[in-house]
Parts: sequence; structure tokens; C-alpha cells
Amino acid sequence: MTGFDAKFADFPDYIIGITKEIWEDRGIATLHRYYAPDIVVRSPGSVVVGNETVIGATMATLAEFPDRQLLGEDVIWSGTPEEGMLSSHRIISTATHLGDGVYGKATGKPLQYRILADCHARNNVIDDEWLIRDQGAIVRQMGWDPADYARDLIAREGGPDACVKPLSPEVDQPGPYTGRGNDNPWGATLADLISRIMGADMAAIEGEYDRAAHLEYPGAVTGHGWAPADRFWMGLRAAFPSATFTVEHVIGREDPHMPPRAAVRWSLHGRHDGWGAFGRPTGAEVYVLGITHAEFGTLGAARPRLRREYTLFDETSVWKQILLKTGAV
Repeated sequence: MTGFDAKFADFPDYIIGITKEIWEDRGIATLHRYYAPDIVVRSPGSVVVGNETVIGATMATLAEFPDRQLLGEDVIWSGTPEEGMLSSHRIISTATHLGDGVYGKATGKPLQYRILADCHARNNVIDDEWLIRDQGAIVRQMGWDPADYARDLIAREGGPDACVKPLSPEVDQPGPYTGRGNDNPWGATLADLISRIMGADMAAIEGEYDRAAHLEYPGAVTGHGWAPADRFWMGLRAAFPSATFTVEHVIGREDPHMPPRAAVRWSLHGRHDGWGAFGRPTGAEVYVLGITHAEFGTLGAARPRLRREYTLFDETSVWKQILLKTGAV
């Protein structure tokens, strides 16, 4: 861990440790140390530049969810301390909506949802980030439909002209990390599998997923087996059949005491021109940022298949783009 604080045993310990330190231990001021002054943080809902903005957003989130916990499920990573490392961090967050904020008036509702975050770090500092929260799960647990929440958010942000614009290639900002991951075969396996599915080879699910695969999808949807995987991926691709699918980043790992696993960051960019997960086609141009984690294995002599999958994108940001483009606000 050359260049990193000696209290961290390895890179996963660093990522999980600073997350707890910032959020649960209320070490918000440590963001001055752990986040670069000009960090770029991309989420589907916005692009934020600078740690001062991140600090403000962190305090606003804790004012709205003061008991928030972030439980680290996994850190899938690549790179070296000397050249820089990229973590794909999977989190389960628990919180109670006790304050007014971006989600509206306090509801008192208890929440549980996943987060996937890709962070680039070097010399004890994070300077580039891609962050996806399961906004569909959050708003549903508060009693919202994702489309209705997006419509209300546009109004609360000042209307279509003034509101915060979701992430797209047009509003994205360059950051220091330009890597593509590593060349581990498990990363290549997952990237190829998602690419086949996005290329309409839906038979890849039955061919490459374990029959009892455990699946976690946006909206806190849990499934098991081939049918829920087919339903999720078919619904997404059917909504954007002409959109360009791009594999943005690929990591594979084989670590002691862990199954082979992989993390792939991907995007879909194109028109909402099909019937699928987002209803009637509108022709709106939409950018979807997604991250998928997967674990592979076998129960016997059969070849390894995908046994666990965790995929996230932000449904509310997709709806926001559709509403802004169609004027249905």
C-alpha cells in the first residue's frame, strides 16, 4: 500500500474503512484529506466536481438520513498503489428518512438499498468516482413510483430549464483515471456475457447462469434462476433496442476465501424506441450508466457458471431524461 496510510491493511480495507469513517463516524471533514480538491463524482442523476460540493452533499444526506449505515459487501479491484487502483465497492445501506431533503418531506420510513461505486485512488486520495444508488428501491420504500418521483423532483428543482441535468456524455467531465481494468479471465467472462445479452443473445442466460443463480436488480428486486434474469435484461434492452451498448470498465479477481468474481461498468446510450421496462416508446434520448458484479462457481464437476449477480442502474434518472425530453412534466 505504497503512499497510503499505514493503518489500512490493503485496498479493500482502505475503501471500507474510509467509507465508515466518513459516514458513520461523522468524519466528514476527512473528505478534505481522502478526496481530491477537484474530484469528479458521476452519478446517474448529476456530475459533481470538487470535494467541497461532495462535503455539502454528504451533510445534506446525513441531515435527511441521520442513522445511515453503509455495510460493505465486497470490493472488487484492479491496479497497483504506485500506478493507482480502481475499486468497485458494493454496499448495502440502511437508513431512516427522518429529515426533509431531496426526497421530500420526512416520512419516517426505514430503508434498505444497494449502492455500487467505482473509485480511483492513489496516494491515499480518491480523485475519480462513478456512483450508482438504487434510487428505484429508495423511492418505492417511501411510497413513490419512480416516474412520479422524477416528475416531482424536476418541479422542486425549478422546472425543466433549471433542474439538475442527469449524467450524459454531453455533461460528463474528464477525470484523471483512464484505465480499463485488468485482463483477468473472469472479468472478460462477465463482459462477454453482458455483451451477448445486450446483443439479443438471450439464450446466453440459460447457457451461462447457474439454474439456481441468486440475482439482485434495481428496485430491490431479488430473483433466483433463469426467468428473473431474462425478465430483467429483456425489459431493459427492449426499451432501448437501438441504443449503443458499451463496456466501459472490466475487473476480474481470484482471491483467497472468495469465489471468482468480476465487476463490469457499462452504458446504454440511445433512444427510448421500444416497449419494455419504461413503458410506451417516447423517442427520448437516454443515457443509462450501469454496474454489474458477479460471482462464479459450480457445485460439482460441471463447468463454472454465474451463481450470483448484482446489477444496478438508476430508474429515476432514466425517467427524468424521458420526462425532460418529452415535456411530460
